[in-house]
Amino acid sequence: MPRTETLALIQRYYDAFNAGNAAGMLDCLTDDVEHRVNEGSPRIGSVKFADFCSHMGVSYREQLRDMAVFATDDGTRGAAEFVVHGEYLQTDPGLPEAKGQRYILPAGGFFDVKGGKIARITTFYNLNDWVAQVSA
Repeated sequence: MPRTETLALIQRYYDAFNAGNAAGMLDCLTDDVEHRVNEGSPRIGSVKFADFCSHMGVSYREQLRDMAVFATDDGTRGAAEFVVHGEYLQTDPGLPEAKGQRYILPAGGFFDVKGGKIARITTFYNLNDWVAQVSA
């Protein structure tokens, strides 16, 4: 897959995220996508990813800004750096109580691309920074 197509795929994935369009995000993924999150075990498969999106949509309202997307020349790997502007809507188990707190958090994602779809997403952010912001 050419580099330009990988860049467009990753951008389309994040555009769907910003639009709150979980179906649009899922359309960018392989059925056996591996979703590696900052904390916790990887989720394997689009069904588990859809469950994750449903949970996130209830607990958080987020927009990603200042997006920079990168890809290897052969288009098999990509990355994105961005800033999350969010609101904590519903308490997530094991995390501070949600009271509509707002947060701004640098973050990033790393991708493997196969057959024109995202096969792996690894997300990184600083959980301690987020906890400090919502606990203030």
